[in-house]
Amino acid sequence: MRAIVAGGGIVGLVSAIALRKQGIEAVVCEQAPEIRAAGAGLGLWANALAVFDELGIGDDVREIGRPAEMRFRGPAGQVITTPGFDDEFHQYVLVHRAKLNDLLAEAVGQENIRLNARVVGFDETPSGVDVHLEDGTALTGDVLIGADGAYSVIRSLLLPGSDAVEHEGHLAWRAVIAPPEGVTVERGVIVVGHERTRGGYVPTADGTVYWLVNQFESGELIGSVKEQALQRAAHMDTEGWNPALQALIEATPEEVVLRNQIMLVPPLPSWTSDRVVLVGDAAHAMSPHITAGATLGVEDALLLARLLTATDDVASALKLYEQDRIPHYRRALELSTVVEDSATPEEFALNYVSFTHWMLTDSHWTLSHG
Repeated sequence: MRAIVAGGGIVGLVSAIALRKQGIEAVVCEQAPEIRAAGAGLGLWANALAVFDELGIGDDVREIGRPAEMRFRGPAGQVITTPGFDDEFHQYVLVHRAKLNDLLAEAVGQENIRLNARVVGFDETPSGVDVHLEDGTALTGDVLIGADGAYSVIRSLLLPGSDAVEHEGHLAWRAVIAPPEGVTVERGVIVVGHERTRGGYVPTADGTVYWLVNQFESGELIGSVKEQALQRAAHMDTEGWNPALQALIEATPEEVVLRNQIMLVPPLPSWTSDRVVLVGDAAHAMSPHITAGATLGVEDALLLARLLTATDDVASALKLYEQDRIPHYRRALELSTVVEDSATPEEFALNYVSFTHWMLTDSHWTLSHG
């Protein structure tokens, strides 16, 4: 069996690793001239680490990461407790996206990755799928995996009218920098502030710091991108208890600050055809306030590889995958919306850990079916 993977991001690369480990030939088509990551820090929860362990790269992933905890503070600095939930439901590993992408690309093997290879179309046949690239060439495989993110070309062709939409008013500002002189960051601080803001900072494994500011219902944007981040950081420190966040943002060069409009993929009626399947954000891009997009996406990759290995009937394997994943993400979206709609920092923290509890115990296929 031969799989064509559209997209060389985290989920696309993990898909190729999982397929190849099962003995399935996998070729990754990446539209960019290099494997690269958009963004800065990335949180990986225990279920994602279990996937990496099964693929034989878990220790390598941990080596480029740093253990962190998702515990929230209120705007006055108080730690918000979440009675009834053990430490494990707060713990994750923070990695730099670019370093993770490099590690995954090495595991796939450069000889199995085609760069400058944007997929622009496909034709399904009784025996496989012909995949058309922008340069006019074509590849033939048994299955096409759309791992090309929220702006997925594969999704738009498979399900016309399914384009990603703006999560209106929801923006994120972020960067990774070396801490400036006089600022020591020994542990992460994550705050739920006023005006529907969230953010904070986390030290990474290489001595840099990842800072992040989010806001729902952002309203009019005034000033430079960095000034916008500083304005929102002020909503997360009403007592002067946390000068490090402001200092980190102020020390970040303007051109390094990333500002992103959050995009969502509306719930889809289907993720598959007989020879084409969607994984990761191409199928279910959700709001990053739950910091679990990549974690959930790599589960898609492992499940799909297992199902394709279990049968020679590609269409049946894809249908089983869809039957598992669509209800799974329906529930994930419900819980994510509950977190978003939280009226207070205390509610946000409790609803958030309720989501991670579900993700790490009741929901995920990979750990319960290993």
